[in-house]
Amino acid sequence: MAVVKVVELVGDSRQSWEDAVKEAVRQAAKTVRNITGVEVLNWTGNVENGEVVEYKANVKVAFRVDDR
Repeated sequence: MAVVKVVELVGDSRQSWEDAVKEAVRQAAKTVRNITGVEVLNWTGNVENGEVVEYKANVKVAFRVDDR
């Protein structure tokens, strides 16, 4: 039987919300093995002079727990 754990993260990017999600997963993958999915919870951003300058994505990342 597989056990899956879920952690909540915030990814950020100066490019796009999609890139913010990908960055959250990329960074998580550096220390978390067996990532199986991601759920986007919320999109936010920072605005300067009427322009979005930073994109943020709150995500939940799911990963299978090792049974060793």
